Amino acid sequence: MPLSSRHLLGLEGMPKQDIQLILDTATTFREVLERPVKKVPTLQGQTIVNLFLEDSTRTRVSFELAERRLSADVVNFSASASSIKKGETLKDTVRNLEAMKIDMVVIRHAAQGSPHFLTKIMNAHIINAGDGSHEHPTQALLDMYSIREKFGTIEGLHVCIVGDISHSRVALSNIYGLTTMGATVSVCGPKTLIPKDIEKLGVNVFYNINSAIREADVLNVLRIQLERQDRVFFPSLREYREYFAVTKERLKCARKEITIMHPGPINRGVELSADVADSDASIILQQVLNGVAVRMAVLYLLGTGK
Repeated sequence: MPLSSRHLLGLEGMPKQDIQLILDTATTFREVLERPVKKVPTLQGQTIVNLFLEDSTRTRVSFELAERRLSADVVNFSASASSIKKGETLKDTVRNLEAMKIDMVVIRHAAQGSPHFLTKIMNAHIINAGDGSHEHPTQALLDMYSIREKFGTIEGLHVCIVGDISHSRVALSNIYGLTTMGATVSVCGPKTLIPKDIEKLGVNVFYNINSAIREADVLNVLRIQLERQDRVFFPSLREYREYFAVTKERLKCARKEITIMHPGPINRGVELSADVADSDASIILQQVLNGVAVRMAVLYLLGTGK
């Protein structure tokens, strides 16, 4: 069966079978990435616009690689080199792009709900590459794929998301996706960075990092989103590091082998020590590689309707 929607806007409410289909399809493309020629003609003739109106490195490059490896025609678009800088609205920008007969738009925008807005004014397929503090669905999908690759399953695992939960679109998409796939999900961080009533999403809350480490199979460590904070939520980065950084010393609290993840960019020595980031417990670089495969799967499923 094809995906139940012609867009990928978020993981909230996404059926389990859709997530399963994306992860299973990504396995095929993960094998493609191991070949000498890492390219297939699947989306030849289709045009995809990467509409990144917020800074990005990993996500933008990952999407562009995925698109080119599917043989699509790729147009990269940034606000700093566009008419948006001259005052053009997002609506007029995307309608002009659509007049050029594009097939898909990958959008990153600081405003929550911007991908949903595009679905109301465009016929192209829309993929959310991050909208403000709302969702980042492909990051959560690649995180889930990486967990499944490591453990063989997602169901029954305990995944703890550590850090700035309030301002993280990665955290929210992971909570939606992981709970749908049967994982136990918890969050850990200062009280000021944990949203009120987050337990209503079906997650547990830890305010002590050692307690979280003792219970978790996987730690998904997030950076502090200083660029999205409109006030001070803790005294200093030094104090945050003192109480919440994941370090080798703290990992001694683990009752079992623990896996470390991070969506990047890493602030080494703040939320994660360098020796943990580079340790055998870390699958951070596998996440990066898996991100290309997962995004190839999403583009393929939407672009072909299969």
